[in-house]
This record gives sequence, structure tokens and C-alpha cells, in this order.
Amino acid sequence: MNKFVWFSRLFRCSIFVSCPLRLSNLICLVSWSILNCQMVTPVLKKVGKYSGNGVNRLFGDMASFLRRCLFRVLSMGPIPTHFAFIMDGNRRYAKKLNLEEGDGHKAGYLALMSVLLYCYELGIKYVTVYAFSIENFKRRPDEVQSLMDLMLEKIEALLMEESIVNQYGIRVYFIGNLKLLSEPVRAAAEKVMSVTANNNKAVLLVCVAYTSSDEIVHAVEESCKDKRSEIRLWNSSETNNGEIEDVKEVKKTNCMIVHDIQNLCDDRSAESQGLKSSRGCNGVIGGFQRENGFDSRWDEVLTSKASRTGEFSGMEVEGCENLREKHPVIKLVDVEKHMYMAVAPDPDILIRSSGETRLSNFLLWQTSYCPLYYPAALWPEIGLWQLTWAILNFQRTHSYLEKKKQLKHL
Repeated sequence: MNKFVWFSRLFRCSIFVSCPLRLSNLICLVSWSILNCQMVTPVLKKVGKYSGNGVNRLFGDMASFLRRCLFRVLSMGPIPTHFAFIMDGNRRYAKKLNLEEGDGHKAGYLALMSVLLYCYELGIKYVTVYAFSIENFKRRPDEVQSLMDLMLEKIEALLMEESIVNQYGIRVYFIGNLKLLSEPVRAAAEKVMSVTANNNKAVLLVCVAYTSSDEIVHAVEESCKDKRSEIRLWNSSETNNGEIEDVKEVKKTNCMIVHDIQNLCDDRSAESQGLKSSRGCNGVIGGFQRENGFDSRWDEVLTSKASRTGEFSGMEVEGCENLREKHPVIKLVDVEKHMYMAVAPDPDILIRSSGETRLSNFLLWQTSYCPLYYPAALWPEIGLWQLTWAILNFQRTHSYLEKKKQLKHL
């Protein structure tokens, strides 16, 4: 591309502007102009009449102005609250440009900072990125160690005063099973979360040592613990209120029920058994989706105990029904409050770079009504153009998805 091509494009652009514009045409025009401002800078640097610093400043200001114009046009429609990204393609990008493997991840970090800036300027409150899966620990040990070192370096960079996090008041969360991280990385992540705890202009959620399966199993386990504690507390309060005679037999039944529920939900000895355990608790998980789904399992526990011991009388079963009324089974809200992602609303858009359509065990619980956008660009190549089209697709389907979400909560 030379300067004559640039001026010819400007001429065609001026003709286009003279015609009546639709909203989509205007957005395409502004996006195209921003891209060309970024492309023409190295060309004009070769022209001796111009100073390199002056050109950078001139076209940087022009691109910033046009970007603000684009965002103003986009804001005429609904703007998503939460963007989620699967950052795929760093290694392929390095291979494509004959770079070292780690350089692809460094380029991906720069792309993340650019995307974070665009989202901030557009008014998007939450940004979630899939940085490191639990499955990634299965890669070569030297590659895992290299990624951990790079992660530590970039996390510490967020603490610097000139970082984008401090400049724009962004709060940072690290989401996942942080116990799986090395001690230096975990300590650095906890420090960043502590330092940025008072920032409230935007939120960045970085998923590390994360899979959605692990998140769901964790939430189910914590919900079971809470429910057992609640039942034990109820038993204790009934005794303290002087109702020992009335609830003596019921308490015995309660203990047997709690014990059986505990056996259902605690049969997990290692991380590899997590999914098996969640399937073993299928009666409980059914209760999350249908409030009476757990009732059948509760009744099954009562029936099996009665058939084996013959100890349950009608009064005892009635007492258990009273217990169930006072302490309903685990509900959807009980699980969701223990999710790692409970600190943010569900994503409005999920973008996976490199053209892949797999979710790769990422936010499976939270993306039921979330459109997936999968541009062909590798993650380090992701920029304003892909972000713009994702928002336009979101605005096109927004009313339909909102109706579906409302039906979900009825």
C-alpha cells in the first residue's frame, strides 16, 4: 500500500459519505477508517517530509477520535454488560510468524490489554478471559513452567502504577482452583486482588486453573455442607427450646437422613473423581433444576431405611416432612452463590478466537443464553474490528435473548 492508494481510498470514502448512510454503513466506514489510520502510519514514515513521532501522534489521535465516534454510534443500541473471551491461538500465531513459542503468549497479553481498553471505553463493566485451564497442566512440564513464569511476570506487571488496571480503576479477580497454582503465582494473584479491591470502574476476571466442571463440583460440595450445617443447627435449636420429647425420634431420623445425604455427596477422594461424584449426587443436582427433584431421593432414603430397620413410624415420617418444609432441598440459588463466577453476572457475549466453536469446559453453567462469536483471527490478531461485529451481532439478537432469560427466571 502506498500513499496514492491511501488518497484514492479517501476520495472514494468522500463519495460514499455524500450518500445517505444507514447505521451499519456508518459503523463499517468508521471501523475501516480506524484500520487504515493504523495501516498508513508505517507508509508515511518512509516519506522524508514527515517525522516519525509526529506521524505516530497525528494518526494515533485520529484513530482515537474515530474510535470514540464508532463507540458513540454503537451506544445507540444495547451495550453488553459482560464480555467473555477464550483466548485461543497464541501458539499458532507464533508458529505462523516463525516466533518462539513464548512470544505468541506475550503478543496475546498485548492483545488482551487492547481489548480491555476498548471494552472500558465502550462502557462494558465486566470482562472475563480464559487464561489457563486445569487441562493445560497436562502439557509438557517445560511448557507449563514457561507459562507459569510468564503468568507471574504479567500478574506482577498489573501492580505497576502505570498499568491499565491502575490507570482506569479496574478490579481484578482470579477465578479458579488457585490451590493448583505454584506458590509464587498464587501469592501474586492474591496480592493483585487485594490491591485492586477498592477499584470499581470495571472488573477483569482472569480464569486460571479453571474448568467449568471443577467449578460446578465445588459449588455442589459447598451447598451440601451449608445444608448439613443448617439441619444440624435446626436440630440444636429445637432441643434448646425444650421440645425434646416431641422431636426426639424425629432427630434420630434426621441424623440418619443427613448421614445418607452426606454419603451421597461426599464420595469423592481425589480430583479425578470430581465428575463421578457429581453424577453420584444426581438426585441432588436434579433438585437444582426442579425444586422437587430431590424429594424423590429424600423419600428413597426414608423408604430404604424403613424397609431395612422397621424403625420409622408415621410420626417420624411426618416429622421428616416438617423438616423438609422448614429446610427445603438445595435450590438453584444455593449452588450459584458458591460458584467461582458468583462475583459477576452471566456473560452477554462469548468470543472464541481462531474460528473454533468448542467451549472447552469454560463457563458451561453461565452461558446458557449467551451467543457465541468465533472470528477466524487468532487471539493476538483480535482487535476493534472483531469486537465491533460481536456487539452488532449481540444487538441483532438482544430482544430474543432477553425474552428467553425472562422465561428462565419465571
